[in-house]
Amino acid sequence: QVQLVESGGGSVQTGGSLTLSCVVSGYTFSSGCMGWFRQAPGKEREGVASIERGTFRMYAVSVKGRFTISQDPAKNTLHLQMDSLKPEDTAMYYCAAARSSGACLSEIVYYYWGRGTQVTVSS
Repeated sequence: QVQLVESGGGSVQTGGSLTLSCVVSGYTFSSGCMGWFRQAPGKEREGVASIERGTFRMYAVSVKGRFTISQDPAKNTLHLQMDSLKPEDTAMYYCAAARSSGACLSEIVYYYWGRGTQVTVSS
């Protein structure tokens, strides 16, 4: 059974940093896309960052240059380093894993999801 458990969310001020972690069990990291998504109140869930087969990274335009996705297969962990945070980054952040590759910022390719961790950025 595949399980994803996020941690590292919290409240920070504008310009601050947070690192989200996702511990993954029952899943082989080379299986396909792994990513981070977020959903703000009243908005649709959107792809933030993804990594494909450990090498190819994609980022949403809104976070490019500020967020960095990485993975540590030896520790079964996916990370999202978030710097220069803005109030518009406030959302619930979800870790996800797919059973295939390609279109890794699209949530339709993802099969496994964590329950989320809240990030709040105040001005």
